Amino acid sequence: MTLNTIGLDQKETKDIAQDLNVLLANFQVYYQNLRGVHWNIRGKRFFDLHVKFEELYTDANMKVDEIAERILTLGETPLHTFDDYTKAAKVPVGKNVSEDEKTVRLIVDSLSELLKIERGILDKTDEVGDEGTNAMMSDFITEQEKTVWMFKAWLNETV
Repeated sequence: MTLNTIGLDQKETKDIAQDLNVLLANFQVYYQNLRGVHWNIRGKRFFDLHVKFEELYTDANMKVDEIAERILTLGETPLHTFDDYTKAAKVPVGKNVSEDEKTVRLIVDSLSELLKIERGILDKTDEVGDEGTNAMMSDFITEQEKTVWMFKAWLNETV
C-alpha cells in the first residue's frame, strides 16, 4: 500500500475522488435546477419559494466548491465542463418548471439522488479511514435529510 502526503492509500483515494466527481456533477445539475426554479417560480407562493430557492442555490454553490476542493486535496482533478456533468449526472433535470408543487418535487427528487451518492461515499470513506471526506458527507447528509423532511411536510407527505 502506497500512502499519499495526507496519509491515505493512493488507490483508494483515487476511487473516492472519482465518486466525489460524480457527486460534483450531480450537485452542478442540482444547482442549475435551483437557479431555474428560483427564476421561473410563479403563483401565490412566489415570494416564499423564491427566497427559499435562493437560499438553497447559495448553499449548493458553496458545496460545489467544497467538493471540488476535496477532490483537489485528494490529489485529483475535479470535473469542470457541462459535458462531463451531464454524462455523470443522475439528478433529474428540471426544464421550465414553474408550478410550486412541481418545483418542490424536483428539489426532493434531486436531493434523494444526492443522498444516495453521498451515502455510498460515506460508507467507502469510513472503510478506508478518510475522515475528511467522511465528515463532509455526514454534514451534507444531515442537512439534506432535514431539507427533504421540510419539503415533504410542505407537500403534506411523510418522509
